[in-house]
Amino acid sequence: MKMLLKLFVTLSLLMALQPASAQLHVFACEPEWAALVHELAGDTAEITTATTAYQDPHQIQARPSLIAKLRRADLAVCSGAGLEVGWMPMLLRQAGNDAVQPGRPGYFEAAMQVHRLEVPNTVDRAMGDIHPEGNPHVQMDPRRMATIATALTERLKQIDPAHTADYTARGADFSKRWQAAMIAWESKAKPLHGTRVVVHHRGWVYLFDWLGLQEAGDLEPKPGVPPSAGHLAELKTELATHPARMVIYAAYQDERPAQWLSHETGMPAVKLPFTVGGSDGAKDLFGLFDDTLDKMMGALHESH
Repeated sequence: MKMLLKLFVTLSLLMALQPASAQLHVFACEPEWAALVHELAGDTAEITTATTAYQDPHQIQARPSLIAKLRRADLAVCSGAGLEVGWMPMLLRQAGNDAVQPGRPGYFEAAMQVHRLEVPNTVDRAMGDIHPEGNPHVQMDPRRMATIATALTERLKQIDPAHTADYTARGADFSKRWQAAMIAWESKAKPLHGTRVVVHHRGWVYLFDWLGLQEAGDLEPKPGVPPSAGHLAELKTELATHPARMVIYAAYQDERPAQWLSHETGMPAVKLPFTVGGSDGAKDLFGLFDDTLDKMMGALHESH
């Protein structure tokens, strides 16, 4: 009897420990992918986010803490298309984790799951921060996010087949809620169609493609090159002839160029979250688009 009791206690302890040891470890390069994994995996995944909404995702430090997290990851989810080229390759080398190397199932690039815009025919350093595989900021188009969610659900099932049923159910639930939200967003955003907007950086092309917005100018003279006084003066002159309704910039970007142009032209300057966590309202993927549209619609009414 004592032997049976001891065996029962041992088995109970092992079963209690199993969920923690079986938990999927996910390394997300940007907050939007951490939020998407959470939608699709829930508590099945332990998620590390390498960047915040207040960091430029092009440039972060390959910190030892990130190397340690990547070393134990089962899945790495990044934007890809060259967005993290300045730091992710170094992390991958230092981590030495074969499971999450490019080409392996444990390495997932979101931008490579969808049709990318602004794929250049040629690339020259003089052109600025140009991505050879196209613009990587796909998170700002919910249609593309839906496609990415489907692909990521399949990848989760591939690397963690024990939870296939959970991923299937959560993926279907997310898709249903996301499709309903898209209908509401598109209805709300109809007045924005055709609106001319100045941007700080070419990170909004997918949002513009979705909503039918028109780019009226860029605060950066070239992608990734900080705004200069001369370029801003030229942009101000151009806008006097061809006005815009607002200037937008991301939460991580310097607000001063946009605020200067706003002061000089009278159009509102709008700080948008750009990713999850970039504002008080953007607490998840749904909030990201709710808050983005609320702020842009507010600016549209303000600029009348």
